[in-house]
Amino acid sequence: MVGTNFGIIYHNNAPSGSGSSQNTGTTPSATAASAGNSGERVTSSSHHLSDFMLQLEDYTPLLPDAVTSHYLNMGGFQADDKRLVRLISIAAQKYMSDIIDDALQHSKARTHMQNVNTPGGSKAKDRKFTLTMEDLQPALADYGINVRKMDYSQ
Repeated sequence: MVGTNFGIIYHNNAPSGSGSSQNTGTTPSATAASAGNSGERVTSSSHHLSDFMLQLEDYTPLLPDAVTSHYLNMGGFQADDKRLVRLISIAAQKYMSDIIDDALQHSKARTHMQNVNTPGGSKAKDRKFTLTMEDLQPALADYGINVRKMDYSQ
């Protein structure tokens, strides 16, 4: 689901506020009109938020609610609202998706450099990539997570 909005549909109900861009002077009526538009924007934003929270009830994230609840409870957070648990699941899914996407970019760069250095390198566009620690380690380092291989000589 990389690059999608998780099936969330936004409605364009926001006011355009066309009068404020054409007025150069500030009159009390223009100020009152712009204050009214900002109130409508707040209402529109809260409408989007309530729509989003309703859509969370129907959405099934990749991380099951039980797994997310378990780790939240281990961290000392008790969540009774399943929408909140799903919101946290979506945030974790997005975080993992970004890390895996970065690892894929590292893998593509690494294989490209290997093919450039190899005479008669493969030019196939439909390659399958395997997630390796060699690619995952720099991607995790970008997010401040340091991963090292175990020293087996101990």
